[in-house]
Amino acid sequence: MKYFHYVYTLLFGVAVLLFFALAYPHHLHYQEQFQLFLFDGAYVWEIVRLPGGIADLLGRFCTQFFLYAWVGSLIVAILLSLVQILTLRSADWGRLYGLSFVPAFLLWVFLLDENALLGGVWAVIITLLFSWAFDKLADGWLRRCLLVAAVPVLYWMVGPVCLLFFLLQAPSPKRSAWYYGVFVLLALMTFLLSYFLPVPPRSLYTGIHYHRYPTVVPIFLWVASLSVFVLTLIARSFSNRRTDSRPAKISASFAVPLISFVLVAVVMGSVVWKNSNFKAEKVMRYDFMARYQQWNRILQTISTEKPNNQIGVTVQNLALAIHGLLCDHLFEYNQNGLSGLLPDVGTDAVSPLPTAEAFYQLGMITVAQRTVFEAQEAILDFQKSGRCYQRLAQTYLILGNYEVSRKYLTALQKTIFYREWANKTLPLLGNEEAIAKHPEYGRLRQLTYDENFFFGDHVTPEMLERLYQSNKDNRLAYEYLIAYYLLTGDRERYTNFMRKIGKQ
Repeated sequence: MKYFHYVYTLLFGVAVLLFFALAYPHHLHYQEQFQLFLFDGAYVWEIVRLPGGIADLLGRFCTQFFLYAWVGSLIVAILLSLVQILTLRSADWGRLYGLSFVPAFLLWVFLLDENALLGGVWAVIITLLFSWAFDKLADGWLRRCLLVAAVPVLYWMVGPVCLLFFLLQAPSPKRSAWYYGVFVLLALMTFLLSYFLPVPPRSLYTGIHYHRYPTVVPIFLWVASLSVFVLTLIARSFSNRRTDSRPAKISASFAVPLISFVLVAVVMGSVVWKNSNFKAEKVMRYDFMARYQQWNRILQTISTEKPNNQIGVTVQNLALAIHGLLCDHLFEYNQNGLSGLLPDVGTDAVSPLPTAEAFYQLGMITVAQRTVFEAQEAILDFQKSGRCYQRLAQTYLILGNYEVSRKYLTALQKTIFYREWANKTLPLLGNEEAIAKHPEYGRLRQLTYDENFFFGDHVTPEMLERLYQSNKDNRLAYEYLIAYYLLTGDRERYTNFMRKIGKQ
């Protein structure tokens, strides 16, 4: 019966796996596209040299596998299950067995935020592993010296979440005042350290690598961390009062733990579901389909569920235009004025990417390039993006700027999942004949503008008309131009344009 408890852990892990794989997959894709993990010494050093760098490095390494939702879901399920197992080993839980799942559930809620980073979960896991290892050491001067030395080491590995280790290992204040004194000294040293590190001093206390927004304090991560300490104290206190009679042991080994597990699963499961952002998941799904040019899938999706947000409408109109259906079926779907056709580029890292995809497919390569570059620079934790690197390499290749394209392709060669694509693309650099024959790059090179002109902040009908006039085979530019006139109700320009192409 001792190992029967792990059946509940397995059930929890399966629930996490199915949730992220079936209900929340595009949140995982979202995480992956805003980082670029490189197998490069300089890249690794830039991460590990800051407090919490080891946890962040492990988090980034795992996040690259989020490119595939089922693999990413499995990784998240394993990590959260490991948190539960390590929490279970921190005390004799007995009848309170179900409470050992609470920290793992809280970390699950933490990961529902699309800007929550996996490094925060790794920080909790490493801290619990340290605490579990020290629990195995016999009490003595060696253990006490290692205990004090472990605090700064752990801080450098996982960041301020190491406070959990200090709390779990702290002895009675009356017996070991020196332990608390040393910890206060280390806190002062951390404060002094802030003057020599290229990070805001506040981040040293709230965490550098826990959340994509530097100014946001990840509440659920801290609640999950502190809940381990609080619940462990409760379990240890309850264990000391428990009788050692045989009926109590039998009850605690099966029936009561099962009931406590079910109660915690129901309560915390409802908390997870309530905090899930399924509206954002739908928006991310449209962005994902546009990224991989799944135009048929987009049409199938909008036939049953018409999008009503800017990103969804932008992707919807692009898919309709790709299939030559935009002009004839424009008003059969939700529209957001010109903001749903070619919206103005925002200052965030998310909304510009579907718009950049429309620019790219239209043949407005320089505009797409600028939009993608600005989106990457808007990533708030200053990471690079595998998705943006790939598109920038493509645009520079199409425009004939091969050396800059080579720079991005060389970086992608240092990744796991973009390496094969980069190796296939590198031979195209400078090979004009191969580019001309390429089904995508050759076509887009023919569609792009044949002369330079000043581009403002807004797409205008003159730009679309010039794009169409430079290549009459650019059906997409024609679809967008007619849609532009229909959405603005500009009959005069529409009539003049139709007369002009009629004469031609």
